[in-house]
Amino acid sequence: MRIGELAERAGTTTRTLRYYESRGLLAAHRDSNGHRTYDDDALLQLRQIRALQEFGFGLEETRPFVECLRAGHPTGDTCPASLDVYRDKLAELDACIARLQEVRDAVRARLALAESAAPPPRCQLDPDHPLSKE
Repeated sequence: MRIGELAERAGTTTRTLRYYESRGLLAAHRDSNGHRTYDDDALLQLRQIRALQEFGFGLEETRPFVECLRAGHPTGDTCPASLDVYRDKLAELDACIARLQEVRDAVRARLALAESAAPPPRCQLDPDHPLSKE
């Protein structure tokens, strides 16, 4: 398939495909007219890249998954290098979650301190209320 068709089927742009090609993540063949052509494996590779990027993986982190697919594996996440990237990403996410929990706890503590130091709210009675006439 030609670059425009691949971009449409993958839900991306031809510019993105050329960028991936320049980074070595996508391989194009040239037809007799010099146009880029791609096989169906390219679509599978693009779907793998896009799925990982939706999870927050950087483009370079997708490389082992693409290479795993190129090696003939049915999915890109069954090779040792892909598993290592998953492990690294989980460690990164765990660290982020731990940091966010620390920040949440600090904000909660500051809120509690601020609430305990604040004067109690004063009641404002309606001037027409019977108790305000005493």
